[in-house]
Amino acid sequence: MSVAVTKKAIEKLINGYESDPFALLGMHETSAGLEVRAFLPDAVAVSVIDRKNGRKVATLERKHSSGFFCGAIPRRKRRFSYCLDVTWENAQGVVDDPYQFGILLQEMDIWFLAQGHHSRPYQCLGAHPAKLGDIEGITFAVWAPNAKSVSVVGDFSFWDERRFPMRLRRESGIWELFLPQAHLGDCYKYSILDANGERRLKADPYAFETQIRPETASIINTLPPISPMPLSRQQANQRNAPISIYEVHLGSWRRHTDDQSWLSYRELAEQLIPYVKEMGFTHIELLPINEHPFDGSWGYQPLGLYSPTRRFGSPMDFRDFIEAAHQAEINVILDWVPGHFPEDDYGLRNFDGTSLYEYADRREGFHPDWNTLIYNYGRNEVLNYLSGNLLYWHEHFALDGFRFDAVASMLYRDYSRKEGEWLPNKHGGRENLEAIDFIRHTNKLLGVTCPGTITIAEESTDFPSVTLPPDDGGLGFHYKWNMGWMHDTLAYMQRDPIYRKFHHNQMTFGMLYAYNENFVLPLSHDEFVHGKGSLIGRMVGDDWQKFANLRAYLGFMWAYPGKKLLFMGCEFAQWREWDHDSSLDWHLLEEPNSPHQGVQHFVRDLNLSYRANTPLYECDFEREGFEWLTVDDHDNSVFAFCRKDTQDNEVIVISNFTPVVHHNYVVGVNKAGTYQEILNSDSAFYNGSNVGNLGEIETTASAFNGKPYSLSLSLPPLATLYLRLKD
Repeated sequence: MSVAVTKKAIEKLINGYESDPFALLGMHETSAGLEVRAFLPDAVAVSVIDRKNGRKVATLERKHSSGFFCGAIPRRKRRFSYCLDVTWENAQGVVDDPYQFGILLQEMDIWFLAQGHHSRPYQCLGAHPAKLGDIEGITFAVWAPNAKSVSVVGDFSFWDERRFPMRLRRESGIWELFLPQAHLGDCYKYSILDANGERRLKADPYAFETQIRPETASIINTLPPISPMPLSRQQANQRNAPISIYEVHLGSWRRHTDDQSWLSYRELAEQLIPYVKEMGFTHIELLPINEHPFDGSWGYQPLGLYSPTRRFGSPMDFRDFIEAAHQAEINVILDWVPGHFPEDDYGLRNFDGTSLYEYADRREGFHPDWNTLIYNYGRNEVLNYLSGNLLYWHEHFALDGFRFDAVASMLYRDYSRKEGEWLPNKHGGRENLEAIDFIRHTNKLLGVTCPGTITIAEESTDFPSVTLPPDDGGLGFHYKWNMGWMHDTLAYMQRDPIYRKFHHNQMTFGMLYAYNENFVLPLSHDEFVHGKGSLIGRMVGDDWQKFANLRAYLGFMWAYPGKKLLFMGCEFAQWREWDHDSSLDWHLLEEPNSPHQGVQHFVRDLNLSYRANTPLYECDFEREGFEWLTVDDHDNSVFAFCRKDTQDNEVIVISNFTPVVHHNYVVGVNKAGTYQEILNSDSAFYNGSNVGNLGEIETTASAFNGKPYSLSLSLPPLATLYLRLKD
C-alpha cells in the first residue's frame, strides 16, 4: 500500500523506523499518474531510465536534504522496469532500484518455516545470488519478528544503515530484500531496530561464510552443489562395517614449522588425508569447524552454524578437503553442537531484542558450565534452523555423519544445576521434552532424507534407548559413545599391575551392558586436556612399561565390541597433554626405532588387522559375536575372549596386563587346528620384548574352561595377542 510523501513519512524512513519501506519507496500509482521515489544519500541528481529502451523518462526532485528524491512520470500509467541514473559529487552511474521488486519468499516456504517443517530453511533465509527478470543481485531474508525495522548493511551500502531497509512479511516475522547493489564476496550484517528501540548489528544466522575473528561480518557466498552419497560411503557407516575413527582438531594436528601458523584446508588435504589413509583409519571426525569467535573453545561455541571456519580457507576449500578424504575412501564425521551458543553481541543472543533463539528464562536458557545460551527447542523456527543445518552439511559438503555434542545437557533441565535453579517440564519432570522431540525429529529427518548418514551421541548418562529408532521410542541415534567403558578401562590402566587383580571387573563390567546400545569406544580429546595428561602419561611403570601398557590397552580396545575412536597424537603416544595452540609433537617420530614409532606402527597394524578380520567388527552389536574364554583370572590379570562373525569365523584375543611372562598359559577354544598369531603388541617391530609363539600354535584335545580344545601359550608381558585359525 502506497504511503503519501510527507515530511513525517520521509523522516521515519531515514531514521530507520519504517517496517514497510516499499510503501514509500519505488514506483507508485497515484492520482496524478506514476511516481518514482528513491532514497539516495549523497546523491546530487537522479533521473529515471526506462530499461526497455534506455531513454530518460523523468528527473526526480530532491524532497529532503538527506537524499530523498521523488518525481512523476509524464504520460505513463502502467508500471515498467526502470533504473536510476545517479549523479554523485564526484561520480555518475546507473543503479537498479531495489524497491521496484515484489515479494520474494513464496507462501509455501513461509508456511513451512512457520510450522517447523522446512527441512532446508537455508534455501530461503540468508543471502542468495538471484536474478529477477534480467537483473542480477542478492536476496536477503532474516527472521526477526519482534524488530521494529531491519536494514541490510555492508560493503555495498558503505555500512550505512539508512540505505537499504527491508520489507517485513508480517505473517512470518521474516524481513526480505532483493539488492542489485550487492555481489558475491561482499561483507554484510543486519542492522536491527529491536523490540526495545535499540539498534543492534547482527551477523546473518544463515551466512554461508563469515569473517575470521576478530572480525564478525557475514560474507555473501553461494551454496556448493549438492553431492549425492554413493552406496560405498553408506555401507562404510553401517553397523556391520569396520569403523575406526581418527578424531582431529584441524588447528593443531600440524602447523607450519617456521611460524606455527595453521595449515590450510588444501594443505590438510595434502598431508592429513594421506596420513589417515596410511594409518588405516576408516573415518575422520573433525572437532567443530563451524565459525566460532574463540580459538580456545575448539569450535564448541559456534556462532556461524552454516559457515565453515575461515581459519583454514574458503568454504569451497573445505569442500575440496572433504572430497580428498572421499577419494581416499575415508568417511568424514562432523562434531556438531546443537546444545548451546555463546552470548557474543553480534550473534543470536536477543536477536531482535527478545529471546528469539534461546529460552527466555535463564533457568532454562543458560548453561552454567559453559556460560552459554540454550536453544529454545520448542520454537518451530529454531527447529528449522538446527535440523536444516545437518541437511546443509550433508548435501552441500558431503559430510557422512554427525557427532552430537553434550547430548545429556540437552536431555535434562537440571543438568549441572542445583535445586531451585531449574524449571521442571509440564509434567513436573526433569527431562527436556522439547529437546527430546527435536532430537527424534532431526534423526528421523536425516534418516529419511539422507539414508546412510549416521548420527552419534555423546551422552554421558544412562538415558534409555539412545540408539533405538524414534518410532520404537528411542532417540534415533545410530551410535552412542561408551563413556562408562572409557572411564573404567582408563582407571584400570592407571593402576599399578600389582593391584589390578583387585579391580579386574573394571575391564569386564562393560560387557554387562555392551548390547544395550550401539557403542563407539571413545578415547577422545576430552580425556587429554585440562590437567588430565596424555594417554601415554596415564599409563604406569617405567617408560618401557608405559609404552607396553598402551599397546596392550589399544589391542584390547580394538578387539572389544564397539566401533573405535582415537584422538590425534594418541596413535604415536605423545607425552605432552594436547594444546590447541600448537602442533602435535611430530619430532618424537624422528628417532629411528623409537617407542613412539612402535606405537604408531602398532595402531596402523591394529587398523589393518581389524579391517581384514570380519569377526572383529561384523557382529559388534550382536551377543553371538562375543564370548569370554577367560574372564576370572584376577591373579594374573589375564583376559581372553573370542570374537565371531556371521559365518562363525573366530578371532581369539588374549591380554596380559602384568609385566610377567606367562609360559604354558592355557586358554580353552571352540575349534581345533593351527592358530596363527596375527598380531602381537610385544613384537620387536613395535619396540616390545618379542615374546610370542613363533607365529603359530596347535590346539590340544584337552578341554578347558568348558571348551573342547585348548591352546598352551606364551603370554608376553603387558601385551595383547590376536589369533585365528590358519587357512
